[in-house]
Amino acid sequence: MIPGFTGGTLDRADRLRNDAEALAAAKADARARLLKLEALVPEVDGSGALGWTSLADAPESAELLLLGIEDGRPHFVAWHPQALHGEPTPMRSPAVQAALAALRPGEAATYAAARSLSEWHTRHRFCANCGSATAIIRAGWARACPACGTEHFPRVDPVVIMIAEHDGRALLGRGRGWLEGRYSALAGFVEPGESIEEAVAREIAEEAGVRVSRVRYVASQPWPFPSQLMIACIAEAEDDRITIDRHELEDAIWVSRHAVRAVLDGAATTPFLPPPPYAIARTLLTAWSEEG
Repeated sequence: MIPGFTGGTLDRADRLRNDAEALAAAKADARARLLKLEALVPEVDGSGALGWTSLADAPESAELLLLGIEDGRPHFVAWHPQALHGEPTPMRSPAVQAALAALRPGEAATYAAARSLSEWHTRHRFCANCGSATAIIRAGWARACPACGTEHFPRVDPVVIMIAEHDGRALLGRGRGWLEGRYSALAGFVEPGESIEEAVAREIAEEAGVRVSRVRYVASQPWPFPSQLMIACIAEAEDDRITIDRHELEDAIWVSRHAVRAVLDGAATTPFLPPPPYAIARTLLTAWSEEG
């Protein structure tokens, strides 16, 4: 099982980020490629590959962010905040959903990096220390404040996503506004001063009123909406009493391994709709269903 948005093939080329001469050469390389994005929606061909073009197609006002190197060819994404100014950033629009469903795993990893990096620049154009406008440095992997000298780096927010298990059943939840019939693992941000295990226990208790222990790690996944690291875990529940926080969940249910397997196998009649294949919740459900 390979979680979605992982398995990227680009060398991120950290060695070039502080080398102005090497970076200039990469931008001048006739083989250099530019990722095709329209309002952060990628172009995908029939084989599930991302669409690329030459750097000549980059808007004049754009900054070129280095995604990495593959087979000696530099790969960039163009960031131009003017194109997004005043417009809502599409999170998981139908166009994005369709592209994600079509992308091959390694290609999705490249898209995740490009999208998260682009959105970070859009959201962090001013210094958090003094409020001055910042400038791109390190080939797009940092911003520097000319006023106070502070450097800012792309942030990744840790999120725990987890299943509580009890007597051969998994606890799943349903958020407000979700696709009808869809259930998934519970999830929440890791808070300051908190371990992964503590965050898992707290989030399950807060959302479903279930007390857990014996938390075990399963896998992780970058999630580019806008930039989280999803940390998938399984925990053992003390009992199966559910008390739902209606501000967090619309519903929560216990589901047997047999039912989860039927859902994942695409059976005609199932108790719920599963998470999409590129979501680590799908990976987590698959791992749990295969344990028994």
